[in-house]
Amino acid sequence: MIDKIAPTVAQALAGVKDGATVLIGGFGTAGIPGELIDGLIEHGARELTVVNNNAGNADHGVAALLKTGRVRKIICSFPRQVDSWVFDGLYCSGKLELELVPQGNLAERIRAAGAGIGAFFCPTGYGTELAKGKETREINGRHYVLEHPIYGDVALIKAEAGDRWGNLVYRKSARNFGPVMAAAAKLTVASVYEIRELGELDPEAIVTPGIYVSRIVRVPRVATQAGGFKKAA
Repeated sequence: MIDKIAPTVAQALAGVKDGATVLIGGFGTAGIPGELIDGLIEHGARELTVVNNNAGNADHGVAALLKTGRVRKIICSFPRQVDSWVFDGLYCSGKLELELVPQGNLAERIRAAGAGIGAFFCPTGYGTELAKGKETREINGRHYVLEHPIYGDVALIKAEAGDRWGNLVYRKSARNFGPVMAAAAKLTVASVYEIRELGELDPEAIVTPGIYVSRIVRVPRVATQAGGFKKAA
């Protein structure tokens, strides 16, 4: 019987190794798998390469992971913003390596890894520092830059609900990088708010099939005073 449900976050993250490339879903703060990031911090893996849309906000989520000093490199599109002081301090002091990737390229490089594409030509970045050292080619009168896939050893993603086979559905913009990251990693761990029985998820609504998911773990949804939701402490 296939049952990918892990009873705890710690068990869901078992086997993450030092030096791993970790794909972390989320766009800004939407869809960030906060409980899984906290679990990775407790796990203690070091020398990580983190791939995310940005370099963290304030002192939580990806920023909290960076703050531990266990991340060697971050690959992202938006490293600096008004509350990116953790990244700023680490990068300016030479303690963190940065690979800056335009957001469309980031998504496509991850998608290419899951689709088995060896490399692809993209016009974004041609003639800029981002193309430095990369192969370029003119195709039909337009200049392109050769980009390579971003593979993950681990993907940490957040979904709305899942079943024991690992099928996932998302909530609105929280979906963002989740589907492409799930397909691009050797080990994909998804946090979900609800675990449904087999057959309860509408097949037309399943965005990430269970074949791409290794483990799922249920996390609580805690109401805030404003009527929204936040992760449990």
